[in-house]
Amino acid sequence: MDDLIDEFGPQPGRNETEYTVSEISGAVKRTLEDAFGRIRVRGEIGRIFRARSGHLYYDIKDDRNVLACTTWKGQIAQLSVAPEEGMEVIVTGRLSGFGAQSKYNLNVDAMEVAGAGALMAMLEKRRVALAAEGLFDASRKRDLPRLPNVIGVVTSPQGAVIRDILHRLRERFPRHVLIWPVAVQGRASAPEVAAAIRGFNALAPGGLIPRPDLLIVARGGGSIEDLWGFNEEVVVRAAAESAIPLISAVGHETDTTLIDHAADRRAPTPTAAAEIAVPVRLDLLAAVADLGARQARCARAGVESRRQRWRDLSRALPRREALLSGARQRLDLASDRLPTALRGRTARARVALSRLEGRITPGALAARTATERRRLEQLGARLDAALPRARTRAAQDLARQAARLSPEPLRRRLVAEGCRVDNAAIRLDPLVRAIAARAEERLAGLERLRLSLGYERTLERGFAVVRAGSSIVTDAAAARQAGQIQIQFAGDDRIEAVTGTAPRGKAKPKPPDQGSLF
Repeated sequence: MDDLIDEFGPQPGRNETEYTVSEISGAVKRTLEDAFGRIRVRGEIGRIFRARSGHLYYDIKDDRNVLACTTWKGQIAQLSVAPEEGMEVIVTGRLSGFGAQSKYNLNVDAMEVAGAGALMAMLEKRRVALAAEGLFDASRKRDLPRLPNVIGVVTSPQGAVIRDILHRLRERFPRHVLIWPVAVQGRASAPEVAAAIRGFNALAPGGLIPRPDLLIVARGGGSIEDLWGFNEEVVVRAAAESAIPLISAVGHETDTTLIDHAADRRAPTPTAAAEIAVPVRLDLLAAVADLGARQARCARAGVESRRQRWRDLSRALPRREALLSGARQRLDLASDRLPTALRGRTARARVALSRLEGRITPGALAARTATERRRLEQLGARLDAALPRARTRAAQDLARQAARLSPEPLRRRLVAEGCRVDNAAIRLDPLVRAIAARAEERLAGLERLRLSLGYERTLERGFAVVRAGSSIVTDAAAARQAGQIQIQFAGDDRIEAVTGTAPRGKAKPKPPDQGSLF
């Protein structure tokens, strides 16, 4: 034991204490934690990196220095705001050291925006960005249904908001109401509200749960921090994508959130949203009764007007006896003449029949039959004489056609055409070769021109092509905005690079490895 102490003990002539690397790193870490403990730091968020493990790494900076910060996966849900690059915040946590890389960092478990001015600036920036996408255009807004059968309400089940809405609906026009309970304040508010809007839209019409005809997103008044969940981008996009008409009733009349711009209608208060959603039932009943009374009065007035018109027209018509007297006289005259006319017609028909009976006798029929028989025999004799001549002419025509169909003329013509084809092929072969040679020379020239004009030759002279996705980047501003770029050199060698907006003259922090703390 004494030998071991002597071997590693202080060397003669040296008074400094020796430490191992782990000992000095631990001492520095304890000094930082004891000297600072839990602290609050104000600054602007720089680069942000989320590891695959779920941990969040980012920087807090001012005009001169940068402080590395870490928020573990389990602490992210406790943050009141989601960190964004460029946001001015106040973070709270414990300062500690990381000996593996000789660095120190702040473990952040609480974050808040540094003042209402910063919140309003961030809100205006987000509003301008979403408006540029067309999410707030008036052409996207739909008309509200006149009398919805089912109304979906997205709000907290506790509090006076839902009671005010239900009470107002019951007073004006009772409707079937579906309530989707959500958190209306805090970090969980935005994802729950967006999920509720999309959930109502996902209901199938005619299903077990009726699909609402109208949605109301409601919350009572509060500070800008309390209402911040309704300014989140996920809520605004869900409201803009909703196929069901949506009324935004967030806060009081002076409060304005981004969901108000994306909704189809904004209500100053939740109670006003219920008044907008349905009309007053008693007013509708009075209007229907008034319309019914007006319809009955109009019907009676119309019938009476037509009756009076019929009376006026009937007085101008002639009497019935005057209209029928002439027809009655003509009918009487015709009935008097009818028996005499029938007897005359019968007598004339009898005379005609007697004449025909005198002409149709057995002798006349026999003479007509003999005449037709002789005519038929003459036609048969002429046919017997004509058939042999017709057969002879047909045989001669067939022989002539057979002589014309001999294969020898076809064979001679085939040989002649073959000779013509061979001669044409002999003349065509040099032409084809000459055309092919000229085409090859022209193609080679075009290929040389393509290679001389292509950007690959430019790359061989030391230049490079910068791409962001499928687009070509031509200036530094576009490269910084792209974030991830690809650089192509000669020989199709390519490298990936990450760009950012770090202050000029200051190196941008390198994203840490996924397995490290930074």
